[in-house]
Amino acid sequence: MQLAVTPSTDQRSIEILASVRQAFVQKGFDGASMQDLARAAGMSVGNFYRYFPSKSAIVQALIGHDLARIQRDFQAIISAAEPMLALRQSLRQRIDGTIDDHDHDLWTEIEAVARRSPEIGAAARQMEQAAIASLLAVFAADTGLSADQTQARFATPAAFVVVLFKAASCLNCALEGDQGELKSMIMRSIDQTLDDVSSSARKA
Repeated sequence: MQLAVTPSTDQRSIEILASVRQAFVQKGFDGASMQDLARAAGMSVGNFYRYFPSKSAIVQALIGHDLARIQRDFQAIISAAEPMLALRQSLRQRIDGTIDDHDHDLWTEIEAVARRSPEIGAAARQMEQAAIASLLAVFAADTGLSADQTQARFATPAAFVVVLFKAASCLNCALEGDQGELKSMIMRSIDQTLDDVSSSARKA
């Protein structure tokens, strides 16, 4: 599948994206003006527009950049001696906040924007589809099934894992108080889903 959203290979664009992430988190998509984003990047507004002509273009670039990172992470998981174990460890680290914790608020904001903007919504769906495809590749590596067999049997469990992961990512903004037990419940549900995939393949 060829994705329309691709990360910029320009180093300056990558640096700008890193700078504006926090501005989006602090002020939201609607609240952050192009002036705010240019200031966060340490640039004049005119120069900023040369790289990104709109806020939608920035969010699409953020999605594309993070998608490329996710695909690299999944490639390492698939290449591991025990792909399913590597997947569990990676998901647990992210859900626990061991890594990428600073992105939770950003992705909650992008989820909200995706509901209002068809353009950004399409980009976010491409990211979800790529995550599901990557999970299916891990399942195939773990079970020894073909890509077609894995797709036919485990597309829904893969989508369910993505839903659970997104729910965990939104907890920091959605609820107050101790969220440890909720994250533990989500991880247990993910573990059970992955157990079901592996055991179903063994029975077959």
